[in-house]
Amino acid sequence: MQMRINIPPLTRVLLGLLLAISTTHQITRYLFGGLDPELLALIPQWSLFYPWVYFTATFAEQNVLTLLIAGATILYGGKYLERAWGSTEFGKFVLLVTVLPNFIATLVYVLWFAITRDDSRALAFIQGSVALQGAFLVAFKQLVPEHTVTILKGIIKIRVKHFPAIFLTANTISGLVIGTDTALVLGWAGFFTSWTYLRFHKKEAELSGASTGGPTIKGDASETFAFAYFWPDVVQPPIAAVADGLYNALVTIRVITPFSAEEVETSNEQATARGEGGLPSLLNQGGRRGGGGKREEAERRRALALKALDQRLQAATTSKQQPAAAPPPAPIGQEVPTSSTEPPPESEQT
Repeated sequence: MQMRINIPPLTRVLLGLLLAISTTHQITRYLFGGLDPELLALIPQWSLFYPWVYFTATFAEQNVLTLLIAGATILYGGKYLERAWGSTEFGKFVLLVTVLPNFIATLVYVLWFAITRDDSRALAFIQGSVALQGAFLVAFKQLVPEHTVTILKGIIKIRVKHFPAIFLTANTISGLVIGTDTALVLGWAGFFTSWTYLRFHKKEAELSGASTGGPTIKGDASETFAFAYFWPDVVQPPIAAVADGLYNALVTIRVITPFSAEEVETSNEQATARGEGGLPSLLNQGGRRGGGGKREEAERRRALALKALDQRLQAATTSKQQPAAAPPPAPIGQEVPTSSTEPPPESEQT
């Protein structure tokens, strides 16, 4: 009996790349005994001579522990995101959040070397899936923010929307205290790359569309996906003030296009519908991305959107049907006018 592998195709490819590149990376380091040549990990000083390392460095893990963490990230994160978005969109997302953060990290370390003249900055190894982990957490924050992850048999319960802040805080403290500065840089670069793409650029079908060929919206203008909402409530006001100021400046110089009121409302409705739908059972199902699967997904999204719209209409109707307030009592000594039900007196006939 043939065993069915319940992993989407692109996720399988990424797992194969992770294993092959990490193994080859360790073998080449052992054979050559040093930095020269480095063909898979990214070293800022030599990256221009080996441009493919901007992609391969993400899959070149240093040890077994980080390899296992990267494998779990790709397996579980990839299974959900590939089924939620489709292989094409998921592939574009992975390519973006692997290459761009590595390029940003290279610029940071080149600038660091230019300021300090420390050769170790120019020869630092930039590698590993930290940027990919941060990018996946942002995507999950968008799709299933209220889903609760239970750890240690229910002792620890954390909502998905809190994971990006925990991830960035942990990598920042580790980078400053222990010296894992590459993880610090890659973590923040992956976070910002993923959030910027999902917030302003990624196109997705409206949940109210009856088919996957229906209208699409660009980005996610929902209030709950704003930058400030990634952080605890106590620090959201000052972060929101800074983020709004930067957003307005970028709009003024026409780097980004401002969201319209209609786009914000539509994105809020979609975020509400996603929250009501919860985490789909895609991890336990086969990858069905054919015509039937697309139609089922479109119908599911349409049903969620209609449910959210119905709730809003019911709330509006209820508020309109509230009984009117009773008139204020008349002042003391003043007669209250009453309507007379007696017929008017008949006039005398002459």
